[in-house]
Amino acid sequence: MDSDRLYQNAVALLKSLIATPSFSKEEDGTARLLHRFLEEQGVLVQQQANNVFAKCLHFDAAKPTLLLNSHHDTVRPNSGYTNDPFTPLENEGKLFGLGSNDAGGCVVALTAAFLHFYEKENLPYNLILALTAEEEISGTGGIEALWSHLPPIDCAIVGEPTLLQMAVAERGLMVLDGVATGKAGHAARNEGENALYKALDDINQLRHHVFTKTSPLLGPVQTTVTVMETENKAHNQVPAHCRFVVDVRLNECYTHKEVLEQLQQLVKSSLAPRSTRLRSSLIKEDHPLVQAGLQLGLHITGSPTTSDKALIPVPALKIGPGDSARSHSADEFIYLHEIEQGIHTYVQLINALA
Repeated sequence: MDSDRLYQNAVALLKSLIATPSFSKEEDGTARLLHRFLEEQGVLVQQQANNVFAKCLHFDAAKPTLLLNSHHDTVRPNSGYTNDPFTPLENEGKLFGLGSNDAGGCVVALTAAFLHFYEKENLPYNLILALTAEEEISGTGGIEALWSHLPPIDCAIVGEPTLLQMAVAERGLMVLDGVATGKAGHAARNEGENALYKALDDINQLRHHVFTKTSPLLGPVQTTVTVMETENKAHNQVPAHCRFVVDVRLNECYTHKEVLEQLQQLVKSSLAPRSTRLRSSLIKEDHPLVQAGLQLGLHITGSPTTSDKALIPVPALKIGPGDSARSHSADEFIYLHEIEQGIHTYVQLINALA
């Protein structure tokens, strides 16, 4: 298939994806759409829940395998939209619509690249396309659920909007539930032990704590308290418990366990992690995928956001058309030339890997 047809089909597919609501855990419409599109292109396509995947036609289990992965779920549109988020709108070289940038542009560009190689014989490696669900909520029904249905994977390209820079490192995420415990009492009589004040002392410790290991790509570990509440409704009752939530963004220098232990030593409140699944990840600069990108003149960067890269247990390079700064914004858009450039870059990268 020639490059112009690949591009035109990709744009048409993206418009259909925009017009089909696909909130996390509600991606059945876009899953059907992607399944049908691939079938119409002559691809032997499979599906696991709302995850759509396909192997290259001449798949050979004796060869290494490269996974091409992106997600087709979206967040819900925010109240700032002036356009209909589900109406694809072209204007001044931009395509507007919910999910156009995150990560619809990557989905269609990776799909186009996969189609470019689908029927080719004698490739030195296999290609598998996986268009997955639940990425926006880090759900267990996406790439994590699909993984056991895939043959062994050696490395992966994860399609996320990075302005086509190679995000070799990605921050991990750990959410901590903190509880400060005091003793209830009457405020007028200065009774009890105020759990809210205890929480404030601990929050101040967390706010000013500096982790000594700094990543050259991701910077230091970032710790941010985002929620604070007591169960009290009465103004005159000293609270016995105060709960707060800590958002921790890890660099590749620390494990979840190391960060949790260090923070717990700082505070008297109890800190409990909701999950430790979303680890920080790093693909080394000498990996063939990164070296292939460097040969093409692509730049290395780190990514402050978390993606399915965190859940893929093999070396993975995050790269794609679009700009992460536009993700989840009102009147989300992607430049049409970014889609064309994305297809070209993915094809070049896969070729260079050979």
